[in-house]
Amino acid sequence: MPAPSRIVDSHQHVRWHQRDEHGLVADLDAHGIGYAWLLTWQLGPVEQSPEHANYLNPALTLPDGSHPGIPLAELIAVRTLYPQRFVVGYCPHPLWPSAPQLLEAAHRMHDVRICGEWKFRVPFDDPRCLAIFHMAGKLKLPVVLHLDVQYLPDPVTDAPVYQRMWYGGNVGALERALTACPETVFIGHAPGFWREISGDADTSPSQYPHSPVTPGGRLLPLFDRHPNLYADLSAGSGRTALARDPAHAVQFLTRYADRLLFGRDYYGTELHTFLQSQPLSADVVEKIYWRNAERLVAPPR
Repeated sequence: MPAPSRIVDSHQHVRWHQRDEHGLVADLDAHGIGYAWLLTWQLGPVEQSPEHANYLNPALTLPDGSHPGIPLAELIAVRTLYPQRFVVGYCPHPLWPSAPQLLEAAHRMHDVRICGEWKFRVPFDDPRCLAIFHMAGKLKLPVVLHLDVQYLPDPVTDAPVYQRMWYGGNVGALERALTACPETVFIGHAPGFWREISGDADTSPSQYPHSPVTPGGRLLPLFDRHPNLYADLSAGSGRTALARDPAHAVQFLTRYADRLLFGRDYYGTELHTFLQSQPLSADVVEKIYWRNAERLVAPPR
């Protein structure tokens, strides 16, 4: 694979996983990344979990032990320190009163340019979510979506097992949101999204399947039916979906090169290392690593 002329990390967070903003910038520098999209993650009462204590900022823990997540104020403070390294995103919780108006105010007051990360225990097609998505479309803000399915089959009995840490619902709810909001660009992400690249999504008990991709995956038809659907390759989910079948990955990356974005959601080089090992054209590489991101969202100014 030819080296990209520049790199934009289109999915990133800050003040988490025991690193502050200086640690994040040092990591961007170490991997040749020009700048990143910084995304919020607003936790409501139903999203609280003891697992979050391992990676969220302990300074924000409230007296009752709950945590707000990664709020907008943190991102604004970080951008003030490093204005050329970050574009700020924000997604209010869909259960907050007047959430669409909060998104609009954040865009006007704080130059928020992305609606994200949308990561809530509410189905995508809930009317309160659609109201946020419509506002994002009006403001020309792409929406970064996190999908984790509600049920996975038991590896022995095939009975559906409830997944406590679900977000967004299922691929059906995603398609209904895509249909309801054709004016809005959605950027899919996370295990529940990427498992749909393969036809065994309903039968695989693993959150991160590693078996070869089989025909009949619902993700490709979604891309074909909905030109407003994009995806980022961030976190273990995107890389794992590609690495489970490299030959299929090259076909997929080439076919949808206009709608895929490089992103990490963390630190390190796992995705970059995988992409470097694939026989991708220079045009595909440039689109994935930065052109698509800058076509959707202007760089820092």
